[in-house]
Amino acid sequence: MDLGTMIGLLAGAAMLLGSILMLSDIRPFIDYPSMVMVGGGCLCAALVSFPIRNVLAVVKVIRKCFFTKQRDPREVIAQMVGYADLARRDGILALENLTAQIDDPFLVSGLQMAVDGTDPHVIEGILMCDLEAVEARHAEGRSLFDNIGKFAPAFGMIGTLVGLVIMLKNMNEPKTIGPALAVALLTTLYGAVIANLFALPMAEKLGRRSREEMFVKLIVIQGVMAIQQGDNPRVVEQKLKTFLPNKLRQMYAVRKRAA
Repeated sequence: MDLGTMIGLLAGAAMLLGSILMLSDIRPFIDYPSMVMVGGGCLCAALVSFPIRNVLAVVKVIRKCFFTKQRDPREVIAQMVGYADLARRDGILALENLTAQIDDPFLVSGLQMAVDGTDPHVIEGILMCDLEAVEARHAEGRSLFDNIGKFAPAFGMIGTLVGLVIMLKNMNEPKTIGPALAVALLTTLYGAVIANLFALPMAEKLGRRSREEMFVKLIVIQGVMAIQQGDNPRVVEQKLKTFLPNKLRQMYAVRKRAA
């Protein structure tokens, strides 16, 4: 589980709730028609903007924010160097026996093509197409939350305008003006909270998850290409280390010495 995402959401909700309770009772901040207007409006706008399958898959997308474990690029590099060493020592056909033990279909696909003697340009082209397809699917999930982040404040404002219209129609009853205005403003509050505490941060997290996965896949592609070309394991390691920033390179060197 991604503790950062969980802590951020819970701490944000707790601080917001705590701030309200320090100043007032929670009951004035609960208004069901406002919730329906903002929440229902966002859902309907999402259904208009996206295929229904994308909207129905929102729970699966949210789960990725909490439970997707990203691979350490240093471990991936060490893994690819190990495969290069095995291919150099026992021949590239020796890698075929390892594919059943690898749980990364992307890596298995690349190694299998290398073992089969597929042309290097074909291998690279197929793996890059696979990478771009995954990136496009990730972009769809992120765009759903980006749009909710845009829709929520807009529907909050719509709800406020509706509330103001109702309030102005009842100006002959001064006692109702204050409560009516408070309710009208709640939709704006709900929209802002949904956008800035949930939807937009989720979109940013999904974008980061996608970039991290694409980064690892690029390392795999270059590793497979180097193995297919028969590069020395040290050369493979040097090639793949160029993907790492200086700090991670130093950590990789320390881990290698410790091993």
